[in-house]
Parts: sequence; structure tokens; C-alpha cells
Amino acid sequence: MREDVESLDIRDVTANWVNAQILERQIGERIKALADLSHTPLFFGRLDYLHAPGADRAEGAEGERFYIGRRHVHDGGGDPMVIDWRAPVSQPFYRASKKDPMDVGLRRRFGYTGGDLTAYEDEHLSDPAETAATSKLLQREIERPRVGPMRDIVATIQPEQDEIVRSGLGGTVCVQGGPGTGKTAVGLHRVAYLLYAHRERLARTGTLVIGPNRSFLHYIEQVLPALGELSVRQATVDDLVAHVEVRGTDEAVAAVVKGDARMAEVLKRAVRSHVSMPTEPVVVVRGSRRWRVPAYELEGIVRELLERDIRYGAAREALPQRIAHAVLVQMERSGEAPDDRVQDAVARNAAVKAAVRAIWPPVDPAKLVLRLLTDADFLAAHSEGLLDEDERKTVLWAKPVRGVKAARWSAADAVLIDEATDLVQRTHSLGHVVLDEAQDLSPMQYRAVGRRCTTGSATVLGDLAQGTTPWATRSWAEALAHLGKADGVIEELTAGFRVPTDVITYASRLLPHIAPGLTPVASVRENPGFFEVREVTGAADVVAACAESLRHEGSTGLIAADARIPALAEALAAAGVGHLAPGEETTYETRLTLVPASLAKGLEYDYVVLDEPRAVVDGEPDERTGLRRLYVALTRAVSGLTVTHTEPLPHQLTGDRREPQGV
Repeated sequence: MREDVESLDIRDVTANWVNAQILERQIGERIKALADLSHTPLFFGRLDYLHAPGADRAEGAEGERFYIGRRHVHDGGGDPMVIDWRAPVSQPFYRASKKDPMDVGLRRRFGYTGGDLTAYEDEHLSDPAETAATSKLLQREIERPRVGPMRDIVATIQPEQDEIVRSGLGGTVCVQGGPGTGKTAVGLHRVAYLLYAHRERLARTGTLVIGPNRSFLHYIEQVLPALGELSVRQATVDDLVAHVEVRGTDEAVAAVVKGDARMAEVLKRAVRSHVSMPTEPVVVVRGSRRWRVPAYELEGIVRELLERDIRYGAAREALPQRIAHAVLVQMERSGEAPDDRVQDAVARNAAVKAAVRAIWPPVDPAKLVLRLLTDADFLAAHSEGLLDEDERKTVLWAKPVRGVKAARWSAADAVLIDEATDLVQRTHSLGHVVLDEAQDLSPMQYRAVGRRCTTGSATVLGDLAQGTTPWATRSWAEALAHLGKADGVIEELTAGFRVPTDVITYASRLLPHIAPGLTPVASVRENPGFFEVREVTGAADVVAACAESLRHEGSTGLIAADARIPALAEALAAAGVGHLAPGEETTYETRLTLVPASLAKGLEYDYVVLDEPRAVVDGEPDERTGLRRLYVALTRAVSGLTVTHTEPLPHQLTGDRREPQGV
């Protein structure tokens, strides 16, 4: 198929060089999409239908056989050899069961090792003599060691996951999923499915995947290309709101106030405060005639624009046309017959332009936010009844700033500027947005994401128990409301495929303290995994634990409190153990990654050594956030976890109800 595309001759089908350039680019993208991927087989399953799908199921009617794979594959004559996993005829591969065979006589799973077909496994779904059994190949694939970036899960999608993946484009879906439930993979595969089912529409409107940080995006960036989807953009929330350079940081209390949804109303008031009611008439001179629009009529125009609640910039652009229309009405009453060209000329008249500048001046969003953060009186005037005095003092900057470029903007400030920018000029909306690790977003960040899909839909992914910011989401209903998708459907995934049973059971001891109402994840893995809590005397013992993990196949992550990373890096170097930073791709030669706890979210390793849990908890502003950070760190392991500590473990893990030391 790739060779066919490469051999296309477009010289006789392009009318000009512009068409040729566009067609060449499209051909190049098609060739990329058809690239061979090492160790990635084109098919992983087979369905033998009792009757041809869509045909009359009369007695004696012949069935039909389909091979299911990541991509549609056809032969030289154009006949299909492999059916795309997203096609309707492929759905029974994920949904059919002994209770509901969906007219499937046989489902076959293929097993691969290094890209070579090494096994297959059959289920005779319509045979009453055969009992339902757990798929060994499925278990083997789920538990396979991981080296390198995240892989697709098209061969192992479970029925409850498939239901979310195939949900329609029109609705927003929020997926609450504990560690290892596959929520990130479900979100990415939903994008791939939507691009398959609504390709033309999404090609026009665009799709976007939003992750918590660059390391996470690098980790997941190969999933969609492996499924043949190359057009999906990836970004962080900080990327979306990058109107200014972020060089500063906020104290937690200030960031919480700045991220509060009340700030949206403060900004709206501040923007609208620039509008002033006219006190003087507008006099337009055309030739020998003078046309006068009185102040009371101008005021009526301004009030009508304000009541329409349209964007500040759009209203400002409409104002001169409204004034010009009032002049044209007078012209028509006097017997003239002006047309649209006359109205445009009046709208550009110097007197009209001067009036617009005075009544509805331009607003610079960054300057507006800077004034709110540095002018106590301006902030007080527009936050009356919204923020109290202490909250105002919290967000006000201590020192004056010369200007926008000199300001040390924080990430929360950039979100405020994005909100102000949208109040002035509407933000472009995409067709679909996937928001991962959403539990860590503030209400104002949700609004920033929501602006990018006002006319589209969203897939929201997260785990309330893994919220590790002081402003972390309290409920998904609240989050969806801030996103502007209050009618979104909330789904919950509770079956754990990644984290071993013993590890998730240990980590779940924290749930009553960090998310009391949440259903614990139940691991469906047959292998309980390796788990050990080890008291050590220093960094050398931690390095030794890493060396033990590296004896096993797969990747190893050493996760530690951010403050302990330099010392551990030094200890690894002294021992001659090479290591990578989060986001760097592991190789068979270097399989150890040193991970600050603040960057561990969303990542996974075959074996994890977790250094000093108490330090992870103490590294956060409050205990609840620290325990959530610890929960994240404990649940990054796919095959085994070693917890090393010199300080006493947090009592929430040990079950000891006594207060921890030092409190």
C-alpha cells in the first residue's frame, strides 16, 4: 500500500503549483501513516461470524471471516485483508462473550514476540459445550515488560473501555479511573476512533491532546502515530495560555485565589469598566451637510451592545457601524439614498473614530491583568462582593512593575491573561479535546481548556485520588461545569490492568485519607507482582535496590521527593549506574530513570524503587496533597515495587493511628 502511494505520478492531475504542493504534502502524510513499525504486527485477532454481517440469517447462510488489526490493509486488487479495529464489524472482538456471542462462532487472539507470530488462542463463543475462560494471551500482553514509550492497547481493550472509546463525537465524556485502569489509553484510542468515524469533520475543526507536562506528552506521543493518526496536536495547559513568558511562581494560597472561578467575573468587570457613557454628540461632516447624533442616542447604542454580552472587541468593532447607521437614518429622512459604501465611509469618519476611542477604548489583556495585580484600588473596585480583603492582599504584588515585559508572570497569571484575551476576542474552538490528568487543574484552567472546545466535545481523564495541587478538583460534576460541559457523562473504570495486586492493595491504604468516597481499584492481574518494604541506612542501599530491579527484564524507575533527587543522582553516578531523566526514552542498555515525585504522574515502569515516602509527603504544602503525591508514586509499577525508607513510614500506610514523629 505504501509503495502504491510512493509511485503516484501527480504531474497530470495538478492544475498549478499550489495544488501540486498541497497534493505532495498529503501524499507525504499518507506515506508516513503507512510506515512499518518494528515489533508492531498488522493484525492481532480474527472473527469467524456464523452469518455474513448485515446478510439474511437464513438457515444455511454462510458465515464470514475477518482479521482485525491496527490498520485497514488491502491487497493489490483492493480487497480487504485486515479490518481496522475501529470498524463496526470489529466491535465483537471486544464486546462478544459467552453470554452474548454477537453472532461470532470463533474469536482468535494472536500472540507475538518481537513482531513474530508465536501463539494463538481460540474461543468458541457460540459453542455451549465450551466454558468461558480467562485469556492467557490477554494476560501475557497486559503483563508484558515495558521499555520505551507508551504502547497502544488495541489488542487488549476491555468491554467497559471499548464502550467509552466508541462513544459519539457529540457528547463530552469524563472518565474517573484509578491507577492502571487504562484511562489514558482509553482517551487516546477514543481520539483515534473519532478520527475514523468523523474524519472529514475533525479534519476541518482539529483535535488536541492536553497533558500535564512535557515528559508525559513525550511518553504518549507514539500511540496515535502507531494507529496511523498523525494530525493530532499535543500541548500542556501552559502551552495554550502562553501569551507572556512565565518566569515567576506563586505561593500556594495566591495560586488558589488566582485559579478560583470568581476571578473570571473580576476580569469581566475590569474589562467592561473601560466603557464610558458618551456625554457629547457626534457630528459628522459630509460635503456641505452636518449630521448630528445626540449623546442620548449614542448612550442607547452603547447600552444595547453591553446588554448583548458579546466580546469586548467585537462590540468595539460594531460600534462605529451602529453610529454610521444612525447617521444614514437621518440621511434617508432628508431624502437622500445612501448605500453600504456611504455607511462604511461614515464609520471611518474621523469624528466617529474619535468617539469610539473615547467610549470604547482598546484593551490590552496583559496590561489589564498587570493593573489588577498591582493597583489595590482597581482590584478592590472590580472584586467587590467576590474577594475579601485577605484574598486581595494575597494576589497583589508587593513591588511595582515597570511594564508587561518586566513582570515576573506566574503560570496562574498566564491563565488570567488568557481569560482576559477571550473576553476581548473569542478563542478558536476545536472539534475535540482530550484533557488528561485533569484532577490537577484549577477552575480557571478548566475554563481555558473549555474555550478551546466551545463548539466541540471533550474527553476528560483523571483520578480524584491523584490530585496533587492545592486547588485539585473536588468533584467531576464541578469540573465539567467549569469546562462548560455540565451535561457531560461521567464513567468510572475500576478494573486495574497495570498495577499488581499486592502493590495496589498497599497503595489503597491511603484512599480513606485522600479520597474517602472513591471505589478502590481491583487488580485483574493473575500475577500478584513483587512487593517489598525495606528499611535502609542510606543512599547506597537505595542504589543496591535499583541494581536488583535492573536484573529483571524491563524498565526501572527510581522515584523520590524532588529535594532528594540531586543526592540520589550523585549516588548513582558514584556507583557507575547510568540513568535517564523523565521523558528520555529508555533503551536496553540504560533502563533506569530517576524521577522526581512531582513528575511521576502518568508514567509507568516495570519495576519501581520508591525512596523515602515520608519525604514525598513532607515535600508538599499540606499533608493531604503529600499523601496524594505518595499515592501516585506508589502506583507507577507494572511488575514490582520496592519501598525504601530510613525515616518512619507515614502512619496512614502502616495503620498506626499515633501521630507521626515531628508533628
